[in-house]
Amino acid sequence: MKRTTLRALLIWLLAMLAGSVIAWNSRFSADMSFFLPAKPSAEQEVLIEQIKEGAVSRLLMLGIAGGDAVQRATVSRELRGRLAKMPEFVSVQNGEAGSLDNDRDLLLAHRYQLSPSISAERFTEDGLRGAISDSIDLLTSPAGMLLKPFLTRDPTGEMAALLGAFNPASQPASQEGVWASRDGERAMLLVQTRAHGSDTDGQAAAIQAIRSHFAEISRSTGASEVNLLLSGPGHFAVESRELIKEEIFRLSLISSLAIIAVLLFIYRSPRLMLLGMLPVVSGTLAGVVAVGLVHDTVFGITIGFGAALIGESVDYSTYYFMQSGRLGAQAWRERFWPTIRLGVATSVCGFGALLFSGFPGLAQLGLYALAGILTAALATRYILPDLAGPLADRTPSLSQTMIDRAITLLQKLRWPTLILALIASLWLLNQRDNLWHPNLSALSTVSAADSIIDGQLRADLSAPDSRYLVVVTGRDREAALQAAERTGRQLDRLVEAGIIGSYDNPARFLPSQATQAARRAALPAAEILRERLGQAVQDLPLSADKLAPFLQDVAAARQAPDLQRDDLNGSNLALAVDSLMLQRPDSWSVLLPLHPAASADELQIPAEQIRAALVGSDALFIDMKGEFDTLYSDYLDEAIKLSLAGVVGIIVLLAFNLRSPRRLASVLLPLAIATLFVVASLHLSGQRLHLLHLIGLLLIIAVGSNYTLFFNRADGQSALNPETLASMGVANLTTAIGFGTLGLSSVPVLNAIGLTVGPGAVLTLLLAAMFVPRETAG
Repeated sequence: MKRTTLRALLIWLLAMLAGSVIAWNSRFSADMSFFLPAKPSAEQEVLIEQIKEGAVSRLLMLGIAGGDAVQRATVSRELRGRLAKMPEFVSVQNGEAGSLDNDRDLLLAHRYQLSPSISAERFTEDGLRGAISDSIDLLTSPAGMLLKPFLTRDPTGEMAALLGAFNPASQPASQEGVWASRDGERAMLLVQTRAHGSDTDGQAAAIQAIRSHFAEISRSTGASEVNLLLSGPGHFAVESRELIKEEIFRLSLISSLAIIAVLLFIYRSPRLMLLGMLPVVSGTLAGVVAVGLVHDTVFGITIGFGAALIGESVDYSTYYFMQSGRLGAQAWRERFWPTIRLGVATSVCGFGALLFSGFPGLAQLGLYALAGILTAALATRYILPDLAGPLADRTPSLSQTMIDRAITLLQKLRWPTLILALIASLWLLNQRDNLWHPNLSALSTVSAADSIIDGQLRADLSAPDSRYLVVVTGRDREAALQAAERTGRQLDRLVEAGIIGSYDNPARFLPSQATQAARRAALPAAEILRERLGQAVQDLPLSADKLAPFLQDVAAARQAPDLQRDDLNGSNLALAVDSLMLQRPDSWSVLLPLHPAASADELQIPAEQIRAALVGSDALFIDMKGEFDTLYSDYLDEAIKLSLAGVVGIIVLLAFNLRSPRRLASVLLPLAIATLFVVASLHLSGQRLHLLHLIGLLLIIAVGSNYTLFFNRADGQSALNPETLASMGVANLTTAIGFGTLGLSSVPVLNAIGLTVGPGAVLTLLLAAMFVPRETAG
């Protein structure tokens, strides 16, 4: 082996080793942050925070079905008891009465700092009379039994107001002392993980812990008939990652075995077959390494896209093995490498444009493609020939006459094909408003069955839906809480007007220090309160002598320190506060989720009325779903523009190299018609295009450019020889297998690439033969 060859091989081996280490330590993710921009707007920044760190992204909804109500309740209690002790979970709720004792005690102890009813007027003689009278009347209501023990300590009813805010009427149903579904067939739990929604590994560990403890409890309690239903954003992220990994492995294995079988049949040499996979392995690893080094995370969609590149990477070794048998390595480099190099350059132009995207996910696809294709081509050019050594002619016996007849037959279909292309163009132009899918649901890996379960559990638990948010910001926590209180007063007017149903505000359970001080100042001194109280209860069925605990609590509250965040530890109040407050490097943000009025059409909120009501304040109203749809639309628009820029770059590159308008047209026309036919067939089959279809169309150009360039050799050759035609036929077959197999996937990302590139590659080869200049065809 030559010294230069040995050096090249050593460098390649070291690069593969280093790449393997980097790839092994790379972080992989299957969440929707793939679609988030690098430089978000204020609204988009909140969207990103909610996806990655928001409380809703950390919620898991559990349903215990099967068995009888007693068994379900027993398992629910046992499961809550175990999970609540684990550091992986911040909160575990199942509606047990005892689980709210800490919250009740905390509310009772700090009610005069927390109650929005506290004012100087409330503790006048008339104010006390009215508040105590209302409390007495409340004793006859269903809530009376709950509030009666607190009457002598809280005759003004501050606890009733606080419990109403903390435990709204939309709580789940109850059965056997725990939460139950509306139909009573499931026990329900609501769990919040400590791991962020973007931490898929953390979510997976939490879900595994839930399943493991559930299985143990079912066995130990003899409730073998019960089963666990689980849903939530973290569950979907974990399932999505596992599904993508499983599908990539399964389909890559199928396509690889099929490609290996084809190559073994053609080469009749296991050694050459293995060597033929060298560019594939090199390109795939290089793509992961490049993305892992440049970006913090390698997205699952990128990996799915990388699996598809197997179909193109294997082409390069096919060209070499089948074209160099009679010529030798050096002659192949001189005669065929320039054409392959130009094909690689067209791929670089097409995918290189994606590097300029403001969306990291799109830039990842471009970087992966560039690194993968370049590495596969360079490995074929500089490593493969010396490893393979002298090659025998691997070309299947093809009659030049048969080849010419086949091409002549195809060329007779030129005009019908052009007419069909014109018809397809006009039809797609007419259908242009319905071509593209408008939102991200097209890329969701969530099955219909899982969506149904999620909807049922969410309805049974009245789980929060943070579609509509008002966001306020302050330089520190105190400033942010004060801003939340000011905005809350504006939102109160919207609730009174029936524009919104309600809203959540962490300041209800952690008021600003200024508000707490004002409420303390409203409490009268002990002697004054005693005198007023005596007058207030004269005509009420409650003696002032029994209200000594009330006087003591008010006196203590006047001297109490401010309620701090740490005072909420161990209660669900801490969850309510932490889930709605975000600490940033230089500020704090408070989220105020809005809930539609019960009478609202489709439970929507009139966004313009909300924005109008908040004019003049620093509050920001966000429709999360609308923002996500807009974001995806912007994403798709940018991808289309960058792809068109890449196509322009390809045209300029080919025009410079071919230096002939006719030859340029014969190269571009098959690519354009193949792309047109693929889009038309997808739309005709009822599919609406999305991002990955667009990437698939770029791949058609990347793969198909090799075929069209071989038919339009720049060296002036007058006819294509059997070796070139056979190599293109085998390369096309392996490409169709590699990409077409992905069309069988249930993952929309993989399915879109497979259905686009597989047929597109075959069409491009046929169209390239159809529109090849006649003198080149011989």
